[in-house]
Amino acid sequence: MIEDAGNPKSKLVGYYGRALKEKCLVQDDIKVDMELILDRVNKNKGVYTVLVTLALYKTLHPEQDIRQHKINLPNGFSGRSFDTKYVTPVLKDLSLPSMAESGWLTRSLEQDYSFDMNFNGMITPVELKNSFLRVVAKIQESDNEAEKVLLALLHGGIEYRENNKIEITRVGTDDIRIEAVVDMLKDHFTTKYNTHGGSKLPVLAFYTIYSIIVPEMGRYKDCHLLKLGSHTASDRTSKSAGDIEVARSDNSIFEAVEVKLDKPVTPQIIQVAYEKINKFGVERYYILSGVEQKTEDIDRNSQLTFEIQQEHGCQLIINGLYSSLKYYLRLISNPKDFLDKYTELVEKDTELQPTHKERLQKLIDKYFG
Repeated sequence: MIEDAGNPKSKLVGYYGRALKEKCLVQDDIKVDMELILDRVNKNKGVYTVLVTLALYKTLHPEQDIRQHKINLPNGFSGRSFDTKYVTPVLKDLSLPSMAESGWLTRSLEQDYSFDMNFNGMITPVELKNSFLRVVAKIQESDNEAEKVLLALLHGGIEYRENNKIEITRVGTDDIRIEAVVDMLKDHFTTKYNTHGGSKLPVLAFYTIYSIIVPEMGRYKDCHLLKLGSHTASDRTSKSAGDIEVARSDNSIFEAVEVKLDKPVTPQIIQVAYEKINKFGVERYYILSGVEQKTEDIDRNSQLTFEIQQEHGCQLIINGLYSSLKYYLRLISNPKDFLDKYTELVEKDTELQPTHKERLQKLIDKYFG
């Protein structure tokens, strides 16, 4: 079977265009199931991505039993490969709900079982699992049914995206003290949000800094800042060198930054960093943490950083998150440029929740209003 028959990316973009314009009614027999899935899309993006993938695949290959989502299942196909190559990149480009690389990286969905009502994967809650499997069954009925489901899913994704949009008023003054910026950022990072996504905020802050200094500093001559990746992949499964990557002209990684908001740097974290240093050939690697190292780890951490430099030549630097912010912000001629860029990144980020964006607006008003 030719997986790219019909140009899947173009097909998906075409369905997206229709979902923007058409009513996209959900079939009555799965209406409650679709409502549950779309109501939980923020927490269960893997389920959403897998369903979009299966529906799109069925429209392109009506003969395929899409419940057999893995090659090692009878007459199966690779849903994960199709998703990684064609679906997730488009969802990301359209700012629709998506995972870091594929919905199949979700442990409950990657199991070697058919997506039928006997599926043994631990999708939770059980209501979501049953709804997911009933929607899969509807997609399996025919390419026409799959198309209706796909349009409804995309329409729901568009509604999620639009509901997540919050405009944040920019700082209205150039009279900005670096200390006030750092205090505001710390307040923004450490607020108890009671939802996921907040750990990405310091990554956005340092990404903002790098977006300003990389084009200006001689150290980064002939280098460029790589696009910010998803913050949902684990350190060991991520295919990036760090949260932030500066690449040479040949796209090899020159410098990387790993940000730990509320985790102290441990020997285990340094070991994971070393694996990435070896893999990507990084020249300088920063681990920035908002928490002090544990006393019992300090000597071992120092020994590991020394060994890494001796064995690989990479300078691994462990530093405090907030002290690093102060240092880097002093390199920027106008702190307002930083605040405007940071605000824009927070405003547009689809992994953050409305509460993170609303909080930034309150803090801008508090510190610079």
